[in-house]
Amino acid sequence: MRTFQIPDKYRSSIISKIKNQRKEEDPKGKDCSPSILDFGKVRFHIARHFGFCFGVENAIEIAYKAINENSGKRIFLLSEMIHNPTVNTELSLLGVQFIQDTKGNNLIDWNELTYNDIVIIPAFGTTLEIEKKLNALAIDPYKYNTTCPFVEKVWNKSEELGKNGFTIIIHGKAKHEETRATFSHTAPNGPAVIIRDIEEAKLLSKIILGEIPISEFYRLFEGKYTQDFNAETDFNKIGVVNQTTMLASETEEISTLLKNSFMQKYGEASFSEHFANTRDTLCYATNNNQNATLQLMNTKVDLAIVVGGYNSSNTSHIVELLEEKFKTYFISDETKLISKESISHFDLSKKEDVVTNNFLPNKEIVDIAITSGASCPDATVDKVIKAIVAFFE
Repeated sequence: MRTFQIPDKYRSSIISKIKNQRKEEDPKGKDCSPSILDFGKVRFHIARHFGFCFGVENAIEIAYKAINENSGKRIFLLSEMIHNPTVNTELSLLGVQFIQDTKGNNLIDWNELTYNDIVIIPAFGTTLEIEKKLNALAIDPYKYNTTCPFVEKVWNKSEELGKNGFTIIIHGKAKHEETRATFSHTAPNGPAVIIRDIEEAKLLSKIILGEIPISEFYRLFEGKYTQDFNAETDFNKIGVVNQTTMLASETEEISTLLKNSFMQKYGEASFSEHFANTRDTLCYATNNNQNATLQLMNTKVDLAIVVGGYNSSNTSHIVELLEEKFKTYFISDETKLISKESISHFDLSKKEDVVTNNFLPNKEIVDIAITSGASCPDATVDKVIKAIVAFFE
């Protein structure tokens, strides 16, 4: 796999050695069992796969290239390049300005941009509508385009499905930048619907099977289907794609549910004419990270720590998985480790920072599971490990 040129400050002294050793032992990465880093009083059970993925390293390399090649020019990012506060803050300190927030609200008016400005497309991609705005301003939206190749793979599959008469079901968060971009690129080629989770898939299944009136579709999925969507005819043929940072297991569960619905409706002999196989759109990095997290859940530890941006979708899903088994603390960096007694961490259910006291058990040896999201620098995980080790003699 290609090696990217990213700043050394994102690399690590501890994690890099562990990853390199595991890669030498298992080049294809099939062994998802965790590594153990033993400091005597504290042991870390480190996930096999985590940290910067191909798409993130590609995005960082292009962003820094844009900065280095355009001294004296104004440089903008459409929105956060990746969902990691460390990376985005450091880009801001280098003078990069953000045009929109993560929900698509403008922070800078389009009229303030000129053809001399540089605009970087984030790793999530962007909508066709925004591409047209940039073209109208004579700004090339493709010169510094950091869109993840695996996101583009989903777009290409959606285009193929649409041109073959299939309706595209997008498993994703409707307000997430990537899903907004996928929806925009899909719409010109065929009808599309965004569904959030397995519960919405069950509703869709009941509509397809006639267990819920067709008319209810427009209410239940308001704002999440393409213009002129016809629920009476547009569910004759479907294919499922996903926001690449969603749980791969949930996308598969949704696909299986809808596949079974079509088998029930059309029979085993002909259902394949109505339901497309789209397994090849799942992101390898998201899949690997989630498989490694599942293996991490088989270990015996006292607690788990997940490092990453609080608005990172893939990181949040890792937290959700680990919370099923362990007391899990979601932190952005080492500064959240207040002391050996206290930790400030993000509560997914409350959507806010909370402080927990006595988070480290009082025992002879403390075992901690640790991992991070795909947009988190390994150097940040290093700092978290070092900070915890410093709490022990």
